[in-house]
This record gives sequence, structure tokens and C-alpha cells, in this order.
Amino acid sequence: MFCDETIITVKAGKGGDGAIAFRREKFVAKGGPEGGDGGRGGSVILIANENINTLSDINSKKLYKASHGENGSKKNMAGKYGENLYLKVPVGTVIWDESKEKIIVDLSKHGQEFIIAKGGKGGLGNQHFVSSIHQAPTFAESGEPGEEKIITLELKLVADLGLVGMPSVGKSTLISVVSNARPKIAAYEFTTLIPNLGVVNMTRFGGAHSDAFVVADIPGLIEGAHAGKGLGIQFLKHVSRTSVLLHMIDPLREDPIGNFFKIQKELELFDKKLVKKPLIISINKIDSVSEKDLEKIEDELKKRLKKKTLKVYRISAVTGEGLKELLFEALKQIRSYKLKESKKATKQKEKLSLEVPILKPHEELVKFKIVKVKKTKKNKVFFVSGKRIEQLLNMTNIDNLEGLERIYHFLSKMGILKAVKRLGATHDDQIEIAGKRIPYRE
Repeated sequence: MFCDETIITVKAGKGGDGAIAFRREKFVAKGGPEGGDGGRGGSVILIANENINTLSDINSKKLYKASHGENGSKKNMAGKYGENLYLKVPVGTVIWDESKEKIIVDLSKHGQEFIIAKGGKGGLGNQHFVSSIHQAPTFAESGEPGEEKIITLELKLVADLGLVGMPSVGKSTLISVVSNARPKIAAYEFTTLIPNLGVVNMTRFGGAHSDAFVVADIPGLIEGAHAGKGLGIQFLKHVSRTSVLLHMIDPLREDPIGNFFKIQKELELFDKKLVKKPLIISINKIDSVSEKDLEKIEDELKKRLKKKTLKVYRISAVTGEGLKELLFEALKQIRSYKLKESKKATKQKEKLSLEVPILKPHEELVKFKIVKVKKTKKNKVFFVSGKRIEQLLNMTNIDNLEGLERIYHFLSKMGILKAVKRLGATHDDQIEIAGKRIPYRE
């Protein structure tokens, strides 16, 4: 089953807890703390794979979880790291946030990896909290929770040549003849219900092995496709990934030129960038049309496009007439487009390399924000957020007195106590961070 969009939840593993342990051996008077560290939780990692062309396998489950890290143990033994969970997705998969307002990553190359949910940090054992004045700490860090996200995966097929045109113009027949794709072919509209990908081996047409390229048949385009009519809205997004478009015209249909401009308009209404892509125009089914009718269609097309030198390729997907010339023109345009895009990318990299980065060390870790202040009959509650302080709260057991003292140390060091004091905090008030409440103290 073809699937090009799905929503899933990814959950990374929790880090293992650090251990509280002390060395107790015969004849060893002062063994000291020996609690080991917890292992890091496993991450959820996406990998783009060119051998997959649908999200069907991913869509079969809605929750993907990596394993937790193991807890530390005595004798300074660290816990085992949680295993990462690798999810293979098709090349061309775009990862959106839950609201589908922001793109997290675009996996457009084979083998490209991205950590979508990072495993939690393992907690430190009590061996790390020894000091000259505190030689027997009874505190160890808890493991950090792993990241959890709801994401939308959207597949946009990656192809060198995209076939567009009205239903039943012969796109499926063409792709079946020139490539290894085997789409369903029948004499009625909307036979093709899913996009088809195929590899064109140009050695069959007198080219070299390196001349191969990928072609995609984009189904369901009719007038109104951009607004959801027919199947177009479902598959128009796949056109955006193609390097070159081949617009096929059926001379046997009523008003073939009008149909051509209707489809071009639909592409423009969906995304203006599509009509700026390199375009090749071909008239199919020439084995069933007279020379006079073909000339009439070509003349009208050139007149309306205002391009007198425009070359329109006459082909027959059934007999194979004109295919060799058409495919070599497609190959030429694909190479030209890729060279242009490569130069553009190189210039962009050079521009970025000339920019001097402004380094702000630990800025993300130190920042905090007082989100709101809630007043109750008894006291006030100050809600504080910030990546570093939330991480500390998640990894600290505040029921442990030494753990609570550690939190107060960081609240003072980061300036949070001063900030809430300026907002009128008194002895009975509380500070809430990461769902945990701590009594305010000066």
C-alpha cells in the first residue's frame, strides 16, 4: 500500500540512575563512595533509504520507543547504554513538527541520518559528589528523561524527470516502456492511483551506463487539482522534487492546447516555483493522428506560448517512435539543471563560510524565564522555565536533602532566587520548575 504522509510519536530512552554506594571491605578503613553512573538512554534516529518508496511500514505503528539506559551500580560500575532505535524512511521524506508549521529536517539524500529524539543523559553516581568537606555523599543523580515528540512525516518523491498531464494521456505507458516501472495501464481515467518511480537505463537507447536517470509518473492532475479536485492535491507535492518536467499532450482529446494550459495553471497555483522548472513538451499518440492535426497543435502552442523556436517532441509511447530523441533531451536538461543547482549550493556555502560566527558559550544552558506568577490564598507560585535548570530538576531527587541543597545552589548561582525576590517572593512562596515545586528561601 502506498502511503506518503503519517503522524507518529517518537520517544527516546530515559537515562539510567546514578548509584549510591560505599566501598565496604575487610581491612579497608575508609572505603569511600563508589556509586557508578547510569547509562545514556537510546535515541530515535531516522535514516533515508533509496530502496524504500513509501511510508507504509512506518504508518503501521504510531509509537516508536528506544530502550532506557541501565542504572549504575556499586564498585563504580556504569550502567549499559540504551540501544538506539533506527527508523528507515524513503529518500525525500520531510519531517514536520506536531502542528506542521515548521520543518525539522528534510531527508533528501541516501544514507542521511538525523536524531529526531535524543536519549536522556545518564545520572552521575555519588562518587562524583565528593569534596574536601563532604566525603560521604548520599546523593546521586537520576537519569534524564528522553525526548518525546509527535511528528508528521511527509514523503515527496525524488525524481529527475516528472511526467505531468491530463489523465489518460499515456504517462503510465511511457514510464513502463522507457523504465523498469510496471504501473497499471487501462483505457479509463485515474487508472494510476499512486505515483510510480522508474529508472531509465539509457544504454537501451544508445547511451552510457552513467546516463541513467529516475522518472516519476504524477497521477491525478485535472483542472482544480490544486484545490482538491480529483487526486491532484494528494500528489502535486511530488512534482516539487523533480528536476525537469515533461508535459505530455493527448492530441485525441478535445481542446488539447486548452488542457495543456489548464495543467500549467494548476502547477502555478499550487507552487509558483513549479512553472519555473525546465519544461519539455511532447505530443503523444502520434501514430493515431494526421500530420495536419499535429502541425495545427504545434502552431497553436507556439503562438500562445509566444515561442516561435519552441521544439515540441512528437512521440508514440506504444510504438516507441521519437522516444530516443526525447529521452536524450531530458537527460541534457537534467544535467544542466543539476549543474546550475550545484553551483548555486557552492556559492551559498562560500557565502556562509565568510560570515564570522558570534560565539555565545553556554547561553542556552544558563538562560531561564519566569513564565508566570500564580497567586493563591496562602502564597504565590513562580513558574520558571529554562533548558539547564529543567534538566537539573529532572535529574535530581528533591526528596533527598543533599539533592535539594544542590538545587538551591544552582537557583542562587543562576540568579533565579534573586529574580523571584524582585517580583516580591516571600518565605511561604514556591518555585515550580519541570513540574516540581520547591519552597522559596533567601
